[in-house]
Amino acid sequence: MRLALFQPDIPQNTGTILRLAACLEVPVDVIEPCGFPFSDKGFRRAGLDYLELVQLTTHLNWHAFMAASKQQNRRLILLSTKAERLYTEIDYAPSDVLMVGRESSGVPDAVHRDADLRIRIPIKAPARSLNVALAAAMVLSEGLRQTGAFPSDPRP
Repeated sequence: MRLALFQPDIPQNTGTILRLAACLEVPVDVIEPCGFPFSDKGFRRAGLDYLELVQLTTHLNWHAFMAASKQQNRRLILLSTKAERLYTEIDYAPSDVLMVGRESSGVPDAVHRDADLRIRIPIKAPARSLNVALAAAMVLSEGLRQTGAFPSDPRP
């Protein structure tokens, strides 16, 4: 399973997601352009020293990401507030890519159309959405639980 970030624009959220990925041994795809340089101080602070542990792939744009995903025969699952299906109602596969959109604007309609599946997290009205790092953690945890892919814990 992988996480994909579509043109992230808040460095602290990206750093948090990369730290999550490092802890859970999940590769991350970052689809450019980002709204900040990867050397951003907030990005580094949120990721702490975990950034070296992440298997990170950057893609120049949406088309480059899609070409790589199709070549690897991966299902793209988009987390979206506009989706009909709940994240708890689907069966996850180890080869799935879970994608979150830009914090400020989500993803364009073309990305919605390209996704194999769109899912959402139920939230109480009038709230609009969760932070992307929290949403990624919730959905990734369900996917890893279903596929038995949590990393082994060496602690007793």
